[in-house]
Amino acid sequence: MGVKTLIVQQSFPDPRPTTNPYIVMLREQLAVTPGLGVRTFSWRRAIVGRYDVFHVHWPEILVTGHSPLKTAARQLLTAALLARLQLTRTPIVRTVHNLHRPDGLSRTQNVLLGALERATSHAIVLNDSTVHTEASVVPLGTPTSLILHGHYRDWFARFPQRESVGGRFSYFGLIRRYKGVDSLLRAFRALPGAFSLRVAGKARADELAEELTALAAADDRVELSLEFLSEAELVDVARQGEIVVLPYREMHNSGGALAALSVDRPVLVPANGVNQRLAEEVGHGWVVQYEGDLGPDDLTAALETVRGADRPARPDLSARDWDRAGRAHLDAYGAALSRRSARLRSGRRRGR
Repeated sequence: MGVKTLIVQQSFPDPRPTTNPYIVMLREQLAVTPGLGVRTFSWRRAIVGRYDVFHVHWPEILVTGHSPLKTAARQLLTAALLARLQLTRTPIVRTVHNLHRPDGLSRTQNVLLGALERATSHAIVLNDSTVHTEASVVPLGTPTSLILHGHYRDWFARFPQRESVGGRFSYFGLIRRYKGVDSLLRAFRALPGAFSLRVAGKARADELAEELTALAAADDRVELSLEFLSEAELVDVARQGEIVVLPYREMHNSGGALAALSVDRPVLVPANGVNQRLAEEVGHGWVVQYEGDLGPDDLTAALETVRGADRPARPDLSARDWDRAGRAHLDAYGAALSRRSARLRSGRRRGR
């Protein structure tokens, strides 16, 4: 008899051109992993389909729509999904991309997300700091597997790899308040000299977009575009900077830092344990850290560091090769199923 294929229902739908490459590459690796079958998300598949494990990534997406009516409908569907998972005793595996829920959720959304968190059987963490953090999104005591966030080196290699512009700082990616782009603009404006700054990415709020536009307009060395970036544009923005600046006010798992390193650009990031371990992993001179609030001195010091660093030719991203991810995820799914089986056996013994 052949080995049984373990069927996993993912929380993400079929990838589109705008889908996070992490999701696309993860799906590709899972699809070629022996013994593993992958189902992309639709409400019908999730609620009435047959599968062994439900794997959720950003659960707030399940309970949020683009209008009040769609949000209400998604909340009802999420409640039905949770009931289905409970009735069928299907284990939930959660990849912990963020330590906390997003701000601005309604009471109903928080109730549903809380129920999902309590029902989580196994957590996949993307760095070893999550293991030691009392993360609100995963109850204490939940078993975990460490599977490092994969790199984007192969994914971005198909795009032109331009040379950097001397004295240029760059920022790319979706812009939210916690990512501190306003702080970057203020710090750069206070920096005299023949420097330049390129900021590109979609702002999630009109108020934030207006604030950033006003800050950039006061300095003709700043080039600001608040539109969604294609992948080719993302690579171009990252590569044109001597250093990519990611001044996040809260930084735990940064796909942006890995994206910059994947196209061989050093990064300036806030100092914390996660970034320190990343700096040690990838090699000297590729990850520069700053303490406290970002200021102009941090920008000039970072440039001096990367210009003077005896850096390897490329950052070492070997620990994040994608061929490791498929088997590691299969092991995590198996652990979740084993835990469910142990609970069922324990329940039967107590019922005797």
